[in-house]
Amino acid sequence: MCGIAGICNLREPIDICLDTLERMTSVLGHRGPDEMGFYLDDRVGLGHARLSIIDLSSGTQPIHNEDKTLWIVYNGEVYNYPELTEQLRQKGHRFHTTSDTEVILHLYEEDGPECLAQLNGQFALAIWDAKKKELFLARDRVGIRPLYYTMLNDSVIFASEIKSIFVNKDVPREIDPAAMDQIFTFWTTLTPRTVFKDVYELLPGHYLKISSGKISLKKYWDIPLYPRVEQLDLAPEEICRHIRQLLHDAVRIRLRADVPVGCYLSGGLDSSGVAALIVKDFDSDVRTFGIRFEQDGFDEGKHQNLMVSYLKVNHTDIHVTNDQIGASLPDCLWHCETPSLRTAPVPLFLLSDVVHNSGFKVVLTGEGADEVFGGYNIFREAKVRRFWSRYPDSHSRAALIGRLYPYIFDNPRLKRTLQSFFARGLDKADDPIFSHLIRWDNTSRIKIFFSPELNQAIGDYGGYEQLRQSLPPDYEKWDYLSKAQYLETAIFLSKYLLSSQGDRVAMAHSVEIRLPYLDPRVMDFMGRVPAKWKILGLNEKHILKKSFEGILPKDITRRPKNPYRAPIKQSLLGGKTAEYAQEALSEKSLNRAGLFDAGKVTKLLRKLRALSSPSEIDSMALAGILSSQLIYHQFVEDFPGKAAYSGRPDLMVDRRSERLKSVS
Repeated sequence: MCGIAGICNLREPIDICLDTLERMTSVLGHRGPDEMGFYLDDRVGLGHARLSIIDLSSGTQPIHNEDKTLWIVYNGEVYNYPELTEQLRQKGHRFHTTSDTEVILHLYEEDGPECLAQLNGQFALAIWDAKKKELFLARDRVGIRPLYYTMLNDSVIFASEIKSIFVNKDVPREIDPAAMDQIFTFWTTLTPRTVFKDVYELLPGHYLKISSGKISLKKYWDIPLYPRVEQLDLAPEEICRHIRQLLHDAVRIRLRADVPVGCYLSGGLDSSGVAALIVKDFDSDVRTFGIRFEQDGFDEGKHQNLMVSYLKVNHTDIHVTNDQIGASLPDCLWHCETPSLRTAPVPLFLLSDVVHNSGFKVVLTGEGADEVFGGYNIFREAKVRRFWSRYPDSHSRAALIGRLYPYIFDNPRLKRTLQSFFARGLDKADDPIFSHLIRWDNTSRIKIFFSPELNQAIGDYGGYEQLRQSLPPDYEKWDYLSKAQYLETAIFLSKYLLSSQGDRVAMAHSVEIRLPYLDPRVMDFMGRVPAKWKILGLNEKHILKKSFEGILPKDITRRPKNPYRAPIKQSLLGGKTAEYAQEALSEKSLNRAGLFDAGKVTKLLRKLRALSSPSEIDSMALAGILSSQLIYHQFVEDFPGKAAYSGRPDLMVDRRSERLKSVS
């Protein structure tokens, strides 16, 4: 992986300040500590910080085509690059490196934006056509790699991370009120918004072209889900056979690297399946990494140890304490660049540091399996609640909720509370966002802590209607599960999991994650599998479990879904967190930021300190308020004014006219 940055003038030639471009790229040094390179002419400046994984000796960027009319800076990996290289050679293209970066450039030269459909990988890229004076920005299908941009006067400024954009002192740094409303509803912003006003995220599966002073945005891919008439009519055994073949190849091509490749191993079905495929088919000596917690309710050590013994792998785990989570939250947020209603990103941030210090730059992970194969409780809830909604007074249908949460139904009081909760909104089964509405409404309760000023700035904005308007044209033709999968993939996966629990916490320590379950071939095939086979009765991920029979122990394939979580209250209100949390949540700091009602926050803190087991809502409120305060402090109030750049670049291509060089 790498970091990219750039400035492009929309119309006339302009001085691209080399010092600014160097600082923009330097602040991304954690993403690419191995090399740094630049390209400048009278219209554009491109910067690249490289984490070398493929073609260690000759893959320095920016890279050009044969006649040096096209230049690329690129963050990512294209796993099918050897096959694409051969196709391009047969068409007469000549290569001066063996990197996947150059393959993309020649493919773009051959096919233009349509080349993106041929890429199996994860990427964010910028291609400058020096002849046509066109800039092409593109992002991978599901948003594994980040790319942000803003407008400043007649220039577009873009980068892998927002902090790089903010290095430009003229770019305003403000919290977006509507974005806060979204985060405290959906756990994240809705694309293209970020938490910062007028800073946008290039949507997954989209490209942006800047030409002749105009900016155009186009979708080249969408989440592959299909109406019943277009779904597969295959027996489960045949579906599983296809899935085993697809996953085998997805893992195979993601092991392509000129450096060692490791694997995360939590003890859950998804990471265990990836690790087992590696050991069985490719590398029996693969190094694995996992997280342990000090509290039993969060720890998966028993199943992690089972898989380590079963696979006989060299495993390293990190025992994360509550104090470590609290102490590391500010550093983690600096890399995530957005408030979070959870502390779950922090242990992954600490794990990537262990991976880095163990000499690894690349790990395969299990993210994406729940979204693609139907693994979340919210999918099963939607199935039960839709069935229940046809006869809302039925006690037997209401009791099905107990099948999802049997440990809660053992307590009569909690049973009534849970049934009452899931009974809400049964009259809205026809709402296109029915599956998630009950959860989002519940999360929205924490907006009670917003300040009057923030509420006034939000006004009558409503994220639900914006979301409904953005749904694909064929959405209404899909079954209940496909609709729920779309919402979970487009919002929670792309905007939160792949960012705050994915790229950002891994690249903070120069580690690249690779995700076999998000191979486009796997996604497209599973998009055609009927809902009845994804969730058989109330058995989630039926196809994936069945596909791993004989590959994984039964204790893993038959294990109920255990969502990854991390302690909140125990981590944020004690130990090493106390000093900075006390300052960030003080009346003075809260009033200065203007985001939250200081009186209400004080009452919340008093309540939390008095409870040993606070509610989920109060815990999310604490995480959301504290992280928002820290984001405000780090990026708005006290952003580093000048990112240091030291040393000579590994590559400098300066094609500016003498007149503009003299201005710099």
